[in-house]
Amino acid sequence: MAVEVVYRSSRDLERLFMDKAEADRHDKMLELAELLTEVLQKAVPSLNEQQGEELGIFMAKNREIFAKAFKNQPDALSELGQAEAE
Repeated sequence: MAVEVVYRSSRDLERLFMDKAEADRHDKMLELAELLTEVLQKAVPSLNEQQGEELGIFMAKNREIFAKAFKNQPDALSELGQAEAE
């Protein structure tokens, strides 16, 4: 019988990972998404909870692209549309 080590994110108990680093990255992404959700809902009170969560997760998953855009490379945002089309 083989033994397999799996890792679980502390913020997403349903997902399992084969690599601790991958689980840590997922956990950090979810933490960022949670903070973004709070900021977005404060900035736009008309956002409902689900919309805020979806936006927060979207932005956290694409944080590298948003970082480029905020560093005077606004054209980087066009990468978002390309990724969705694929």
